[in-house]
Amino acid sequence: MRMSRLKYDVIVVGAGPAGLMAAIAAKEMGARVALIEKGNKPGRKLGISGGGRCNVTNAKPLPELMENIPGNARFLHSALTRFSNQDIMIFFEGLGIRLKEENRGRVFPVSDKAATVVKAIVDKVYTSGVDVMLDTPVARLLARDGQITGVRLTRGQTVEAPAIVIATGGCSVPKTGSTGDAYPWVQAFGHTIVAPYPTEVPLTSDEPFIVERKLQGLSLRGIDATVWDDTRKKRLTTEHGDMLFTHLGLSGPAALRCSHYVSTARRKNPQVSLSVTLDLSPTSPRPALEQTLAAGRKHHPRRSIATHLGEMFPERLVDFILHKASVPASTQLANLSKVHLDAITASIKACPIHITGTLPLEQATVTGGGVSVKEIDPKTMQSKLVRGLYFAGEVMDVHAHTGGYNITVAFSTGHLAGQSAAEQVLSASPAPAP
Repeated sequence: MRMSRLKYDVIVVGAGPAGLMAAIAAKEMGARVALIEKGNKPGRKLGISGGGRCNVTNAKPLPELMENIPGNARFLHSALTRFSNQDIMIFFEGLGIRLKEENRGRVFPVSDKAATVVKAIVDKVYTSGVDVMLDTPVARLLARDGQITGVRLTRGQTVEAPAIVIATGGCSVPKTGSTGDAYPWVQAFGHTIVAPYPTEVPLTSDEPFIVERKLQGLSLRGIDATVWDDTRKKRLTTEHGDMLFTHLGLSGPAALRCSHYVSTARRKNPQVSLSVTLDLSPTSPRPALEQTLAAGRKHHPRRSIATHLGEMFPERLVDFILHKASVPASTQLANLSKVHLDAITASIKACPIHITGTLPLEQATVTGGGVSVKEIDPKTMQSKLVRGLYFAGEVMDVHAHTGGYNITVAFSTGHLAGQSAAEQVLSASPAPAP
């Protein structure tokens, strides 16, 4: 838009999910709001979320939501309470978006199209009267005597406001505009940046079967994946879900949920030895599995172990299990020793895979790290160092799992930051003359 007015109550920088919600919340409080976006299109990241379907939130109760936020969940309690997942659903339904709840609490538009969600929230921004400035990169923030005064644009102009919401995102999915722009801006005011790292990202492995692509493309349903710090012999997490073998390692929801723990362990100790053990049949306790194999040996003694396991698992996975157990695929059940049975059971219930790390931050779905939450008031999202400086979404050192959790954090913190910024400015403004 053409900048006809360069003085506002609140400036929101970044037109992703958090920024769009912040702009709407501030405008609804009666503030004069400018939404500044360096790209040519608002809501770009929202448009690719949920595999292009836009998983707008997760319907699980607050305690379960918190369990799915590995990155500073306690800091987010106020935001998630003030503008909850239920409020998010009410908000979108109020915009005419019909929603549906799918498995694991994930909430999608009935249309299954992210474009309908993006259009609705962007239209709300415009019809609310927010001034939207596209193709407008910010160079730095301006402040005087510890109080925000505005932003300086890269083209040299100044936009003034006593409150700014930073909603520029992290460093993941850079094609959407998330390139860590705000980190140096706020570092200039003394804010600490926790070094960004990849999370919700595929894991990498140097196992021969990965390098040789023997299982590439094989998907597993409902497995348990446990991350181990082999250096300290410590279990870091166990995650349940689907998983996919790739040419580089492990992907799919279960692997992505493990990635936070892999990245965190490697940040603490770059030389750490890590592995993931897979329980390929979590609903079958080890004794029950042993009984199943023993019964097969009794009733089908001449059947090969590969054929027997083929009734339980895909063929390529059977080959993998037997390779890990060092049992020839042609071995007849009658010839299986207890050592063989124990090894096969162990391969099914705790199959170890050496993990070398994750794909890089640019290929991650979510950014870990960012502005330290120790320097942000969780009740308002305002900086503890600079008056009038607010934060929302992934620019902060907060992150959640995919499945509607991370976007819930964006919307909730965006709403709280926008509302708080407007409240602060409007409460400080003199009442209009009668």
